[in-house]
Amino acid sequence: MTETSHAPRSAPARGPHTAAERLVDAMLARNLPVGTLSVTWPRGRTTTYEGRAPGPHAEVVLHSHAVAPRIARDGSLGLAETYLDGAWDSPDLGAVLDLGAAGMAAGGMEGAEGRIRLLNRVAHALRTNSRRGSKRNISAHYDLGNDFYSLWLDETMTYSSACFEDGCDELAEAQRRKWDRMLEIARPDAGSRLLEIGCGWGGFAVHAARETGCRVTGVTLSREQHDLARARVAAEGLEGLVDIRLQDYRDIPERFDRIVSIEMFEAVGERYWPIFFRRVRELLEPGGVAALQTITIPEERFESYRSGPDFIQRYIFPGGMLPSPERFGRSARDAGLLVGEPRFIGPSYARTLAAWAERFEKALPEVRELGFDERFVRMWRFYLELCRAGFAYRTIDVMQVGLR
Repeated sequence: MTETSHAPRSAPARGPHTAAERLVDAMLARNLPVGTLSVTWPRGRTTTYEGRAPGPHAEVVLHSHAVAPRIARDGSLGLAETYLDGAWDSPDLGAVLDLGAAGMAAGGMEGAEGRIRLLNRVAHALRTNSRRGSKRNISAHYDLGNDFYSLWLDETMTYSSACFEDGCDELAEAQRRKWDRMLEIARPDAGSRLLEIGCGWGGFAVHAARETGCRVTGVTLSREQHDLARARVAAEGLEGLVDIRLQDYRDIPERFDRIVSIEMFEAVGERYWPIFFRRVRELLEPGGVAALQTITIPEERFESYRSGPDFIQRYIFPGGMLPSPERFGRSARDAGLLVGEPRFIGPSYARTLAAWAERFEKALPEVRELGFDERFVRMWRFYLELCRAGFAYRTIDVMQVGLR
């Protein structure tokens, strides 16, 4: 551990000052799994901590003595919330989150346990995905406005992992490759009736109808998404093939030959997983196929993850819950579905998120013109970089799989 002072000699810079800062200092000195971390304390001294193994280098500048007690009490959630408050900064936020993800991948740096996680878990449980709760939870994220999302998503208006494979390098091209991959799993044809659960802004529905001639029904709980998706269908002249509905998947009355759902399952909630898979089975005609893309968490981390909501669940996707591949498969089989061989494309999601983060930063003047404040900007910056780091270091992954 080395220290350097940035204050005048007449006023020596001080390192860790409060009891909480000394606690965090001792924790970092003993327990940093990988990489190096330079912390500039509120009184000006910089302390550099060496991890037990090589890894990313990150720098953090603390503006407030309130940061250390929040981290000591709340762990990674405290780190996120104090960033939102502007209590600390970094010349490279992505490097800070890379260091955290690398440490987690090495088996360390999990979030805090105890009373605060229990309280957060209770608050998360109140965001249940009942019919009314699902609409509220989805609206909280997706009804921020189409103008907001159009500033930094690509031309396809697709808000899920692209597939950077088979020579796909541009984001929009890689998003269309993802759509094609889902069609390869579901295999609809011109006579097929295809249901998309969670149709977003309608990009896949339009693509599927145009490429295969199948009849597509897309459902969403977001009014903003519904309205734009219908407008896109009309602009393509596909009203005869594509029907976009503002409807809960639990209320769909008819049956379909194929079902596709792209990163909607994360919003279902663990309590409702059996209901979701039962509905998939009920909605499929005999011999039908479903293709799902969903974010997953490793089984060995699942219990810790479910013990208290993380930053994403609390601030970005209320009511959300990631499955492990094992629990996803078990719940699907319990509902009478056959589960195909999954394919994991986590590195593609890291690239997708890096592109979104770059586009978001370039669009900040327009984001602020829409009325979003600095805390919102910091929240979304943290969210995009946190997810990018998670997929880059495979602490989370994304799975494509077929069900029959």
